Amino acid sequence: MAKITVTVDGVTYSDDVEPRLLLVHYLREQVGKTGTPIGCDTSNCGACTVHMNGVSVKSCSVLAVQAEGAEITTIEGMADGQWHPLQQAFHAEHAVQCGYCTPGMIMAAADLLRNNPHPSDQEIRAGLEGNLCRCTGYENIVRAVRRAAEAGAGS
Repeated sequence: MAKITVTVDGVTYSDDVEPRLLLVHYLREQVGKTGTPIGCDTSNCGACTVHMNGVSVKSCSVLAVQAEGAEITTIEGMADGQWHPLQQAFHAEHAVQCGYCTPGMIMAAADLLRNNPHPSDQEIRAGLEGNLCRCTGYENIVRAVRRAAEAGAGS
């Protein structure tokens, strides 16, 4: 076992973990952040995307021990008493169907908007590359990210 200390959505956790435990399983099973779904466990779909030290990572490709000392933000941590502008935009633009990819899409979009507050549609598509949606055809997702950008979500 290895001892890790991480801050998840503003709360510090210290736990013993198996060295091979994936971050996504740690977040869901030990911390209780079930808004981060387990998609493919191979880093292909992006559903499990979270922010680690301000950068989006696919939590199925990061070991929990690699997050030692890190600040993690999950989809639950995006809301601060009310929905984050990206969450509002995804709702308003009907950018969800089954909703499975939505947490990862929102986390990837937040990282994109932090680095590029006013992206073109092509830049939005490139910024979401690696996050798969099997339901929406992406048009509503691109509109949602554009809407959030126009509302200042990246500022």
